[in-house]
Amino acid sequence: MTAPTPDDVPSGGIAPGDVPPGDVSPRGRGANAISSAASRTHPIVIAGGGTAGHILPGLSIAEALIAAGVERDAVLWIGSARGQETSLVPPSGIELVALKGRGIQRSLKPRAIADNIAAILGLGSAFMRAFRLIGRRRPAAVLMLGGYASAAAAAAAVFWRVPIVIAEQNAVGGAANRVFGRFARAAAVPFDGSDLPRAIVTGNPVRDVILQRRVAAVTQRSAAQRSARSELGIPADRVVVAAFAGSLGSRRINEAIADLANRWSDRRDVAIYHVIGRRDWATFERPNVAADGLWYRDVEYENRMDVVLAAADVAVCRSGGTTVAELAVIGVPSLLVPLPIAPGDHQRHNAAALVNANAAHLVDDDSCTGEHLDELLGPIVAEPAVRTAMADAAWGVGRPDAASAVAALVLQQLAASKGA
Repeated sequence: MTAPTPDDVPSGGIAPGDVPPGDVSPRGRGANAISSAASRTHPIVIAGGGTAGHILPGLSIAEALIAAGVERDAVLWIGSARGQETSLVPPSGIELVALKGRGIQRSLKPRAIADNIAAILGLGSAFMRAFRLIGRRRPAAVLMLGGYASAAAAAAAVFWRVPIVIAEQNAVGGAANRVFGRFARAAAVPFDGSDLPRAIVTGNPVRDVILQRRVAAVTQRSAAQRSARSELGIPADRVVVAAFAGSLGSRRINEAIADLANRWSDRRDVAIYHVIGRRDWATFERPNVAADGLWYRDVEYENRMDVVLAAADVAVCRSGGTTVAELAVIGVPSLLVPLPIAPGDHQRHNAAALVNANAAHLVDDDSCTGEHLDELLGPIVAEPAVRTAMADAAWGVGRPDAASAVAALVLQQLAASKGA
């Protein structure tokens, strides 16, 4: 139920904006929809949102449910009126109900305290609306993604005795998912060692555009890299470092990459594709790069992160759940810089999945400097065998079947409920 941090949002996400609460209901049917596992009066509810890190996996699960036979209009999304779901969910044709309110901030600063008082009042309204909605629609199941909207839906589900399944995107369960984990029939988690009850490792679902970039053979990867680099205008003969940190960006990573670019100014074997983010774009001090040396490009925002990841030999980035899952599915070596203020230090735990597989190096936030990045990237840039080994290790961690696995878990609980 904690308010999401900017670095949790993938660089391809859409910045959140306030909109009037209410139902956003473009409804349609999949072209090949078959008999629904839940009717319009008993939909499967997907609850949660706020950031793209919650929403994009949820949309992937929704599409997997539809592919498994659930009709599109038998899926109902309960989300936040302030979150990115207001932009991301309606184009899918899934009915969206947007609740008022906001998450609780974990801070004792005066502004945060004032915001939290207002948030608590707003949560009351959201919970009451969720109780009425769940009571009226009597869903077949509620799938929790995390965030305050999912907490409101889950509380109503407990009251109305609706089965709950959790889809957790991080190695450490979020506040809402931990609170309601005791009531859930099952919890789909990305990695072993979850703190949630009845956890089943499914992986973290990723978008179809990411899945389409997953290739196995080394020759296929090389061809895919060349194609992606052509799309971005990156020279084909360079070792490509991609740097990014959410839609708003990370000042720490931005400054370290700028220093690294200055150190590499004369190098003709390396390219850096730098997604700065909206927060620092106007004030960011660009590196001084030699015209005939390092290939360096910075962009404020990038909505083609699948292309960026496919083009990269190595990434420097935060370690949100979606980012780690996408790196693994495509098979990208990485230097992971966990966000130090992430609740439960979940980004460090997320990073461990790739670090322990020798697919990534962990970089503490206060150690993220151009000098340290240079030391770690040196062997990766210099040795193709090192890059290949790390890429293979990352690829092996990837779970391209995650969305289908979570959808199957939801449908299993529906079948168990009917048989009870």
